[in-house]
Amino acid sequence: MSRWFRIASLLLPGVFFFAAPDARAQAARAEMKEPSRAIIRIYRIAPGKQLEFLKWLAETDAIAKEAGAPAGQLYAHTDGDSWDYLDIAPDLSKEQQAKVDEVTRKHGRKTGFPASLEIRTFFAWHTDTHVIGPVSAADLVAASK
Repeated sequence: MSRWFRIASLLLPGVFFFAAPDARAQAARAEMKEPSRAIIRIYRIAPGKQLEFLKWLAETDAIAKEAGAPAGQLYAHTDGDSWDYLDIAPDLSKEQQAKVDEVTRKHGRKTGFPASLEIRTFFAWHTDTHVIGPVSAADLVAASK
């Protein structure tokens, strides 16, 4: 057996060992579908506006359901930080939003900028954050390569 053949036979398993994780990462990237987009809204409601806000939001949810839009999830604060409600809602496509707006107008409610002014009457403060997910940390690591 030649010297080069012995060296190559010792090195090649190591090459395959180091190449395998990269191949797995490439396969994970190929398998990872585009994550969903969502909006996380955190609200602190103005004093005395809690029930009025919840009724407004319940009507808004019913309108979205009628329009065939996917439902969001509302979390109510019970202890800890200073927010009152956290809402995780799908980021609607333009077509979905147009349908929701159509049904909203049918119910005699405001859309667009007038609606954004109306909802602000309920808040002491709020924040909106656009996110992707749910995803795992492993998915994000694989997508970074």
